[in-house]
Order: sequence, then C-alpha cells, then structure tokens
Amino acid sequence: MPVSHLFDVEGKVALVTGGAHGLGRMMAEGLIDAGARVYITSRKADAAEEAATQMSVHGDCIALAADLSQPDAVANLATRLQERESRLDILINNAGRTWGAPLESFPDKAWNSVMSVNVQAPFALVRELLGLLKAAGRDGAPSRVINIGSLAGTVVERLNAYSYAASKAAIHHLSRVLAADLAQDHIAVNVIVPGFFPTQMTAHIRDNADELSKLVARVPLGRLGKADDIVGACLFLCSRAGSYITGSAIFLDGGMSGCR
Repeated sequence: MPVSHLFDVEGKVALVTGGAHGLGRMMAEGLIDAGARVYITSRKADAAEEAATQMSVHGDCIALAADLSQPDAVANLATRLQERESRLDILINNAGRTWGAPLESFPDKAWNSVMSVNVQAPFALVRELLGLLKAAGRDGAPSRVINIGSLAGTVVERLNAYSYAASKAAIHHLSRVLAADLAQDHIAVNVIVPGFFPTQMTAHIRDNADELSKLVARVPLGRLGKADDIVGACLFLCSRAGSYITGSAIFLDGGMSGCR
C-alpha cells in the first residue's frame, strides 16, 4: 500500500463519545473529513442532533443521545450501535466530567459522578462493544480504542479537581491493562493525554487575559492546543500508521509534561 494511504481511515466506523462539543467534536470532524462514518454521543439529544446535522455536511455523522453516567444508558448505547453496525473500527472514549472545589469543601458527591463517566463508562463500553471491536480487528490491522486522559492525571496541576485528576490517572492505567488483555483479539488500546485546548473546560481561563497569559507562559511551545493537533494524533492512532502501537500514551500538551 502506498505511503499516501498511511493515515487513511476511509470507510471505517467510529464512535466518539461526547462528540458534540470540545475535543470530541474536533476528533469527530477530523474522522468525518477523512472518510469515516462517525457516531457521536451527547447527554442531550438536541445537542447531539444539532452537531451531527452540522457535521453531516462533510460526511456521514449519526447522533446517539446517551447519559454515560448511567450504566443502563451505556448498555443501551451499545445495543443501538449493534443494531446498526456489524463492526466497530474505532472507539474513542472522550466523554468526561469534572468537578472543582477547595479541599475543605470538596463534596463526596463529586466522586461517583466523575468516576462513573471518566472510568466506569469507558470500561463498560469496551466490554459491551467487544464483539463489534473483535469483528473489525485482524492481524496487522487491529481495531482501535482511544481513551482520552489528561495532563492532570499525570502531573500535578493545581486545579482543585481531585476526583477528576484521580479518574484520569485511573483511565491511563486501565488503558494499559486493557491493551494487554485485548492484544490477542487484534484490538489496540491507547491514550491521548491532552494539555490545555480551547474547550469549555478552559473557558474561564481564556476569558481572563491575565490568566490566559500565565497559562500560555507555562507551555514550552507557547500556545494552547489546536484542532489540527488532536485530529492529527487521532488519525495517526486510528490508521495504518499506528497499527503497531498499543498500551501507549501520546502526550499532546505542548511539552508541559515532558519538558518539566
């Protein structure tokens, strides 16, 4: 196969959770532009439908509403996808939840909700969609699971987001465990570890010029991430170019972790 096809994902079937907004939207758009058929989820049906309608201008995008904090909803999402598809080439567990509060007032309820979406749901989706992932994978061309981690799960970021940081550290390690278990089934599992991107989670920083300037000064490459950055990493991991990678993490943070 020519080198020009090294990053080709045309015809692949993908599911991007939390694909209506933020990093999920960026990756979904990139996969659609590259010729994949992409299913996106959102807690809100109208948000999922609106995003899918907008992205369908460029290719095949289907909305599936799902509140991934509920185990029944995860199983239902898997069932709906199984009714539509006989294989799943790409699963991107992007949907996430965070909670910030000072240590002395950090509530117990901030744990279950964050851990269920950020850790339990990705695990449950892999389990429930295992048949479709196995059907897509083959020797030398595995199906792909990409879990979205966070810089906060690798290094200490003073965010007062204790359950979020713990959940992202957990998904990093869970991904390695799953990679080891699923390699024999021709399923590759990796993590993308983003730093700071222009998403809803950084809106409060970007709205404050002084805080934004301080943040950018901490990034060795001197800027926030862009859509092309995460789309490029996604296409690399999902295509023939990334077929020999599993149990790994790609740090997409402008050097914030590696240059410390």
